Amino acid sequence: KWSFALDNRETEYNKAGLLQGQAVDSSLSETGRQQAAAAGSYLRDVGFSNVFSSDMRRAQQTAEKIMQQNSSCLRLQMVCDPLLKEKSFGVAEGGRVEDLREMARAAGEPFPGFTPPGGETPDQVRNLSHSPIGHQVAADSQKFFRGADVSSAEGGPDNGMGPLNAHALVVSHGAYMCVAVRYFVEELRCSAPAGCDRKRMFSLSPNAGICRFNLTVVRQGARYVVSGMRCVFIHRVGGAEQDE
Repeated sequence: KWSFALDNRETEYNKAGLLQGQAVDSSLSETGRQQAAAAGSYLRDVGFSNVFSSDMRRAQQTAEKIMQQNSSCLRLQMVCDPLLKEKSFGVAEGGRVEDLREMARAAGEPFPGFTPPGGETPDQVRNLSHSPIGHQVAADSQKFFRGADVSSAEGGPDNGMGPLNAHALVVSHGAYMCVAVRYFVEELRCSAPAGCDRKRMFSLSPNAGICRFNLTVVRQGARYVVSGMRCVFIHRVGGAEQDE
């Protein structure tokens, strides 16, 4: 089984160096729309079986742009899940990203792991009761594959991997993806692409960054469980091979 996870594209807040989080539900900028369209072009030959998005406007607009260029999505309905939304940055939301970096430096903590007052900690984001990282991938991953037409789901862009059983498009946010990837590696034992170190894997995904994961899923009773996971590429921008 496969899934894609994509960062949202540029918004006017990104362009101005401002922090969005959950409180600011901004739309894509013109550059952001172009980035989303470019991602759609890169993924146009993927036979998606499911499409999931954060319920925030910028993520939904990104997913819509991708779906418009993919014939396999004509029969699909996007599932907008509030549990895929960006992490909360508390009092720092709406302010400058550089101010958040300064808050982290003053506290003697690394960025982006720093949690400002009122914000969500990485543990809260990945907590099974709070986040679909656990619900949809670890404990209840059948949601990704329920209703999938596995006979028509295909792979691609190729990367030498061949046909797939199910292929999910997941559109989320940069800081959320950072927490998700760390969870995949440290708790689900996801292997890294060749030549990719942990520092790169755990860095913030850039705007238009794409990550691709190969999941081996087995059925246990009434549910599916992830039995193996491999990252094919991480934080790729524009489909460039050097971004693995």
